[in-house]
Amino acid sequence: MIKNESYLDVSIAEQRLRLVQKGVTVKAYSVSTAKNGPGERMGSECTPRGWHKVRAKIGADQPLNAIFVGRRPTGETYTAELARTHPERDWILTRILWLNGLEPGRNRYGRVDSGWRYIYIHGCPDHLLQGKPASHGCIRMKNADVVDLFGRIAVGCRVFIHE
Repeated sequence: MIKNESYLDVSIAEQRLRLVQKGVTVKAYSVSTAKNGPGERMGSECTPRGWHKVRAKIGADQPLNAIFVGRRPTGETYTAELARTHPERDWILTRILWLNGLEPGRNRYGRVDSGWRYIYIHGCPDHLLQGKPASHGCIRMKNADVVDLFGRIAVGCRVFIHE
């Protein structure tokens, strides 16, 4: 725990993300972590554990449900019709908080690097967020929640992901 600064606490067991300031939880959100559970290996589609930081905040000027591919907005907005047309897509919507691992050998460098794995906190279709693990490794949030969180934190904010 970091007593004198803000950080995000992500509990895989609870499927909760908490914004902690000076040791006090000031906001909590439901999330969805990886359906494959926790893990750090590239290609595992698991949610990496340990200390991370927000490497980049992406999408500040985008509307709710804006679709991103390769961290770039496509100009499309998510709809149920679009989802039916592309059932295989892993929808990254609204905002992206791109994470970098801070622990060499655990979640940084080599085959365990969270940044190279493109691990994000991001919006997803709200109906997919059912309080259970379902992602491909990222931390999914409801769109309004990711907008709220995006406005509350800065690049460099620490993130602790744990079971």
